[in-house]
Amino acid sequence: MNEDKQVSKYDRLRGNLEGVALFTKPSTIRNVEQITGKTETFVVETGRHDELGDFVFVECMDETGVTRLALPPKVANAIASQRDSLSKRRRSMASRRAMRLRMDKGFKPTPPKRKKKARRDPIASES
Repeated sequence: MNEDKQVSKYDRLRGNLEGVALFTKPSTIRNVEQITGKTETFVVETGRHDELGDFVFVECMDETGVTRLALPPKVANAIASQRDSLSKRRRSMASRRAMRLRMDKGFKPTPPKRKKKARRDPIASES
């Protein structure tokens, strides 16, 4: 009976942030595959450390067992950045499509009017 007494990376990171970082409530998400009917459950929690950044903790439970991931701030930032990039591209595509539809219906865009620069009062600047 050789039991592994080593603390996992997940437990070490999570434990070191306890009481030091601000944590969200764990969110539990159950995903059911439509084709196979197999389910998997995810528990997601984020911890924010003032100096180190955001750590994301993910636990995945399925028929094979439990997988736990501790995503460091660089990975969490990459995920957030990619999501923001996709959202920005989707908004841009939607606005182009909407403008094309308006133009097909006869709308003619006019260039934006330029604002006139405020003239400086020469008398006020002498004082």
